[in-house]
Amino acid sequence: MQMRLLVKVIPYIVSTVVLALIVYVYFHLIRVNTTTVAMTLIIDILLVAAYWGFRPSLYTSLAAALCFNYYFLPPFLTFTVSDSQNWIALTAFLGTGIIASNLSDRAQTETRISNKRRREAERLYEFSQQLLVAPNVVELVGTVPAKLVDIFALRDVALYLQSRNRTYRSHQEFFANDRELRVAAQVQDHSTREGNITFVPIRLGMRPIGAFAIAGTGVSRETLDAIGGLIAIAVERARAVETLSRSEAGRESERLRNAILDSVTHQLRTPLTSITMAISALRNDPDLPEEAKSEMMIVIDEEAERLNQLISQAVEMAELDTDDVKLELSPSDIEPLLSEALREAKINHAHHPVEIHVAPELPKVWLDHARIVKVLLHLIENAANYSPAGTPIILSAEPSGKCVVVSVADRGPGIDDLERMMIFDKFYRGESQRFRVQGTGMGLAIAKAIVEAHHGTIGVTSQLGQGSVFSFTLPVNAPA
Repeated sequence: MQMRLLVKVIPYIVSTVVLALIVYVYFHLIRVNTTTVAMTLIIDILLVAAYWGFRPSLYTSLAAALCFNYYFLPPFLTFTVSDSQNWIALTAFLGTGIIASNLSDRAQTETRISNKRRREAERLYEFSQQLLVAPNVVELVGTVPAKLVDIFALRDVALYLQSRNRTYRSHQEFFANDRELRVAAQVQDHSTREGNITFVPIRLGMRPIGAFAIAGTGVSRETLDAIGGLIAIAVERARAVETLSRSEAGRESERLRNAILDSVTHQLRTPLTSITMAISALRNDPDLPEEAKSEMMIVIDEEAERLNQLISQAVEMAELDTDDVKLELSPSDIEPLLSEALREAKINHAHHPVEIHVAPELPKVWLDHARIVKVLLHLIENAANYSPAGTPIILSAEPSGKCVVVSVADRGPGIDDLERMMIFDKFYRGESQRFRVQGTGMGLAIAKAIVEAHHGTIGVTSQLGQGSVFSFTLPVNAPA
């Protein structure tokens, strides 16, 4: 309290001291004419008005007029004015001082208002930029209160959106009860309550969208309306993005459903046709030689195994799609997993010699043993299926920062840039090889889901005509 009083009194003290100094110099030290004295006092009044405003300058004008009359207008050292011309001079001096003070104060006020509007325009621009360039428009709406607090230096902000029937807050304690915000959304003008809290309705045209409440001062009515307009645009943009996303999700779902039906139908029809033909041959010709019967039984067994594999992969893919994968993590060495996957892989080792390169002192990795072996199986069998006979398959593992990178390299035909973007999608199979190589199109998708469940990444680098390298990373430490 005393500090605020001192701040208010300082302009009057300083102006009094300066005025006394001017009088002392011109009355005791330097003899000048009254015009010079008057101009010096006017300059003092203008400086006071420029620094401290109208009231201190008005005080200085009155005090300067009294000093001018007492010390510099005859008869000296008295407030009596004997000459009518001196009355005119004194009145002109006082009027000039007051008018100059008023004009200076008005100019200063206009400058403050202009600077405030400029700052608000800059803040509005920054706010609009953050709304427009946000990568996730849907989640953006929830961050609006925090952005307003940060950009406009407000104490608290709460935003109520009618379409979502939800209130977003810069702090959870602010406006725990949003009843007043719901009411504010239905009115057309600002309102203020105790505690310096202002309610602003948000409208898009004539349609109410919501309302926001701010705690803090210094934001003009026009700026609050502009903020409401920007929020309305952001909300409408988020709604449009959500609608578009749902539409695209529906189209993608339909595309995926058709792909699943096409893939599953094709994959089921082939083994079923082979089994049916073999059974028909056995039934219709009981006199078949034993060798032919044995071949038919082998066909039935192989195709039944293929059906079982297809169903197993479909079930596993459905399980991984639930985003609730249960991993049995334990610290494991990578090299034994490479050897185990190589033993279980259904490849002709005579056609594809395999090399294993493991970096020395490779750290143990927290992983689900069985699932990572499946990842390696899919990658090894994929390399064998899509590379020419006689070409090697190279398995490698090496540390990279806080991860271990496992790679499977082949000397196949390579993968073009467009296919690399889709190769880990469910049921996708390479355009150039899909009719030459049997498969379900689920192996790489399953591998990707398993690796990501371990908080790792998987990708492929390739050069047409040279081969491909499938690599995945696994964090050394256990996922949180």
